[in-house]
Amino acid sequence: MTGHETGRRRVIRKVGAWPRGSLLGGLGDAAREEFLGLGRPRQFTTGQTLIVEGDRSTDAYLLLDACVKVTAHTENGRVALLGIRVGGDLVGEFAALDGRPRAATVVAAGACLARVIPRQTFLAFLRRRPEAALAVNRAVVNKVRWTTRRRVELGTCSAITRLARVLVELACSYGEPKPGGGLVIGVSLTQPELAALVGAADPTVHKALTLLRRAGVLGTGYRRIVVHDLRRLQAYAQNPLDYEVPA
Repeated sequence: MTGHETGRRRVIRKVGAWPRGSLLGGLGDAAREEFLGLGRPRQFTTGQTLIVEGDRSTDAYLLLDACVKVTAHTENGRVALLGIRVGGDLVGEFAALDGRPRAATVVAAGACLARVIPRQTFLAFLRRRPEAALAVNRAVVNKVRWTTRRRVELGTCSAITRLARVLVELACSYGEPKPGGGLVIGVSLTQPELAALVGAADPTVHKALTLLRRAGVLGTGYRRIVVHDLRRLQAYAQNPLDYEVPA
């Protein structure tokens, strides 16, 4: 079996198991089935770009089985990681809703299966299905809230608190139970990407991860994070003054 065939089977096998907090996971059966029938299916390989920042395309992408990274360029020319999206989520809906240029780039972090939905098809569906329109609106609001919260935390919380909060969110949303206990965060992230999510320098995040490893809260490997003690990680996330990263 080739690598391509392995990836393709992995994608198809998991379709239908969407997190409850995702867009598809929160819809009723009828609305979800109609949503799944829109557009056309398309597969993407690891590193392939779905959406390019500044592009004038307006398709929406309904992720069926996927893990994608959302990035955008900052004023100083750097690339910031804005978020992670997985199967059950929707990306590209901003341009589909308002017709303006893409606000971010979306890249597949692994084998990805999605339905590409033309703008007019997407808008017509939302008009027919108020339940889906409300769910999409709620998803957009959640994204804005997440971004706002990160900006507030950037000026008020220590780096390790911000890191702990991001890891708690990733573990609760994408964590997979590990034999023997713990949660494997099912998102492949490099340390610089994690630093971008947290809004901290790479060396600072390295020190924070080292502290959490030594405390037995988590384990790390190549693009892999295992949360050994979610309750203690939540404690780090809730007490910004108690756990500081050594300079």
